[in-house]
Amino acid sequence: MLTSPVWDTFSSFCRAEGLDPDSVKNLFREDPGALEDLRELEAGRIQPEAFEKSFGGRLGLERSEGLIDRLFENMNPEDEMIGAVGAIRSAGIKTGLVSNSWRTDQYDRAMLDGLFDDVVISGEVGMHKPNPDIYLLAAERLAVEPEGCVFVDDLRENCLGAEAVGMQSVRHRETEGTLLALQSMTGVQLLTA
Repeated sequence: MLTSPVWDTFSSFCRAEGLDPDSVKNLFREDPGALEDLRELEAGRIQPEAFEKSFGGRLGLERSEGLIDRLFENMNPEDEMIGAVGAIRSAGIKTGLVSNSWRTDQYDRAMLDGLFDDVVISGEVGMHKPNPDIYLLAAERLAVEPEGCVFVDDLRENCLGAEAVGMQSVRHRETEGTLLALQSMTGVQLLTA
């Protein structure tokens, strides 16, 4: 989890738009069409503008232009987690990123290349988390069996998807707990005493 939690980011967006802070979360949980639109966007099968128009309408927003940028405006890097990934890779353990994203231009590829042995972006590969195939692809690219992988995500369904193919998972809720779990699993010192 290299950025602030997605639900926190969406809550910030809702407050800025004058919506109930849980509006986006509830829409994804209660409206199958909203989740389907997101999955199609993440896999690169619909254009961002089509998603914005559909999702903005579902939220009851008057302005859908720029909705995606507004949704993610308050997402920030989690420096401790970025440092942990760097430490794990420096210890000789292969690292990979699996991200549900339709835009590859939003990533600092030089930074990612320094942190990860491989990067799987859903919009580039035409599949998304929690689809089992994306986890299998990531493991294959790293030349590691799924059972030898540890997957970290803040969304329960994404962790369950990884577990379904044999990976261990850590559900990221707060940095210290995640670092403690990764430290235990990898043997790499990530927390200072």
